[in-house]
Amino acid sequence: MQPKTYSIFSGHGSKSGIERAAEVIFTICGFFAVLAVASISLYMLISGTPALFKVGILDILFGSTWMPTAASPSFGILYVILTSIIGTAMAILIGVPVGVMTAVFLAEVAPPKLTKIVRPAVELLAGIPSVIYGLLGILVLNPLMYKLELKIFAGSTTHQFTGGANLISAVLVLSLMILPTVINISETALRSVPQHLRSASLALGGTQIQTIFHVVIPAAKSGIVTAVVLGTGRAIGEAMAISLVSGSSVNIPLPFNSVRFLTTAIVSEMSYSSGLHKQVLFTIGLILFAFIMIINISLNNILKKGDAQHD
Repeated sequence: MQPKTYSIFSGHGSKSGIERAAEVIFTICGFFAVLAVASISLYMLISGTPALFKVGILDILFGSTWMPTAASPSFGILYVILTSIIGTAMAILIGVPVGVMTAVFLAEVAPPKLTKIVRPAVELLAGIPSVIYGLLGILVLNPLMYKLELKIFAGSTTHQFTGGANLISAVLVLSLMILPTVINISETALRSVPQHLRSASLALGGTQIQTIFHVVIPAAKSGIVTAVVLGTGRAIGEAMAISLVSGSSVNIPLPFNSVRFLTTAIVSEMSYSSGLHKQVLFTIGLILFAFIMIINISLNNILKKGDAQHD
């Protein structure tokens, strides 16, 4: 007669002291994670809602004039909201395809020797502080944008030259900054796809490229969407690098205009703000927080619908 064996996950048998301690530790960690999210949400609601009632929701969200220190202050952030939406969307449109294709190259195509060179370079990008990206943008990208600006608007009397600090510069810096997140998570998702799926596709006559785009990438869709969500969060939440290359002026988000994002609006004025001005900055933070939550929920719902249709 063979002795009975029990798994720590089966629920049978007595639990050891180590197992009980591990359960307590995991429960405490999960509780603190939920508590942290709830605390941040509550703090943002408490700090950000008073200005909505004092100034007016419509005046803040749809006003186009930002003059917080004037005798008759105006707190319209419509252009700031549009800049964040457009800038983040453009950065995602540029960075996500490049990041996913790089991940495909590393996981499916690149020889091991080349992978050993490219992967550390990607990881190094992830470790570079954001202020360094901003400094490189000032020294390299902004002068190039300024030369392009001079060529396009030569002789114009209405265009306000920004020295290269504009929306295009901010988008290019953001798209570069999200690459490590998209590449690393997408590569991990692609490598987790079972090998037998690739073998089955190749056995049915599919080429390597067909296998990658019709089998491997769809199977890794969940991880790739997670990479997009985290990349979007990185893009919409970046402040330091963007404040250096965007010009930080409240304008219509046109390509060669100096613009201000939601994050840079908070960073640039929080140090000297007070009273209602400071409350409005907290309101901007609340709107930024809401944007990130909406993006996460929307992308997760899209992913769930796609999985349901696939099933």
